[in-house]
Amino acid sequence: MSPFTVSLPEGQRAPVLLSIPHCGTWIPDELIDQYNPDLIHAPDDTDWFVDRLYDFAPAMGITVLQATYSRWVIDLNRDPANKPLYSDGRIITELCPVTDFLGEPIYRDHRQQVGSDEVAQRKEKYYQPYHDKLTEVINELKAEFGKVLVWDCHSIRRYVKTIYNENFPDLILGDADGTSASPNAIELAFTGLKASAYSVSHNFPFKGGYITRHYGRPLENQQVLQLEMTKINYMNDTETHYHEERAERMRNVLRNVLSSLADMMGKKGS
Repeated sequence: MSPFTVSLPEGQRAPVLLSIPHCGTWIPDELIDQYNPDLIHAPDDTDWFVDRLYDFAPAMGITVLQATYSRWVIDLNRDPANKPLYSDGRIITELCPVTDFLGEPIYRDHRQQVGSDEVAQRKEKYYQPYHDKLTEVINELKAEFGKVLVWDCHSIRRYVKTIYNENFPDLILGDADGTSASPNAIELAFTGLKASAYSVSHNFPFKGGYITRHYGRPLENQQVLQLEMTKINYMNDTETHYHEERAERMRNVLRNVLSSLADMMGKKGS
């Protein structure tokens, strides 16, 4: 199985790419017996249904890249050298996690870390292909349009005590403290989100992960914005099942913001 799938744009292509690195649920056959069977049937750290939430994007001319395998195999939004993203005391799950966000061991043997040889194999088989494809599509869009914007799509439970001791805002826009995108793109996205009925935060408590920080190079006409959202806004009250009405309200906001960003990015040569 490929570590990713690509949904190609319909009609006129826009210089916009959606990255969905945490929607995957598959565990490779050679690894699945190593995990806690009580947890693995529904890995709670999955960005459940985010691919479904954004499935309108190809009709807007937007390319979508999404992960196939679970982040518990390897986290596509972590530094490949396993450098932590934050240093404020929150739980830090590694490139190859050994616990979930609540600190619960995910392996049968309660291992403290995944061995270096195993990490190297997972990087080669599951991590690098996603990033190679991400780079390929970025370069294709830049070659065609001279510029590209990546929208990195994420979701999280409304409350995760090991990360933040309050409910998260509904929507959190991350741009690595203003370094991963132009001021115009940041302002347009933030203003569009604020125009909704949802609570919105900027760079707190999430400012963007490895994808935002590594690929965001606005001086090279390569912009990245991350959107984190709480699952309660498109799932049911237990944050376990897709909720059509809540999701449609959220989809309307996402459509509007992405439409504005696509218009800002413009057509070839503009």
